[in-house]
Amino acid sequence: MMNSSKQNELIVSKIKDGTVIDHIPAGRALSVLRILGIKGDEGYRIALVMNVESKKIGRKDIVKIEGREIDEKEASLITLIAPSATINIIRNYEVIEKRKMEVPKLIKGLIKCPNPQCITNNDIEALSKFVTISVKPLKLKCAYCETYITEEDVIRQIL
Repeated sequence: MMNSSKQNELIVSKIKDGTVIDHIPAGRALSVLRILGIKGDEGYRIALVMNVESKKIGRKDIVKIEGREIDEKEASLITLIAPSATINIIRNYEVIEKRKMEVPKLIKGLIKCPNPQCITNNDIEALSKFVTISVKPLKLKCAYCETYITEEDVIRQIL
């Protein structure tokens, strides 16, 4: 019989090599998997923990992916929907890199401007650029046409 403090603990085994994304706002873990293009049939061993207590953010999700390290672009997209997330790269059971992501001041080429008249939607050479106006809540402004985009717009686009 376990003592009461051990009964409430969640046990998820360590991964040998891969990525652990922690401090994801509660309910966003599935969105993180979508950003990574993971549907479940790729063969990765994945641990998904949702709506667990967090001292930092109240409730959080955690995603562990064995056998896959995420790249810079994926990390940047995750940051837009989970600015509190930390991304840990694991090799041989050890954290070899821990990244506390921050929403960048300038976001280039990751998302599209919702304004159909914007030059970024009409000129193949023009790369979208958004200036971060605020992080909580997320609000971005197109550097070209000054159209604002919210966190909900970003999530809708990414997914």
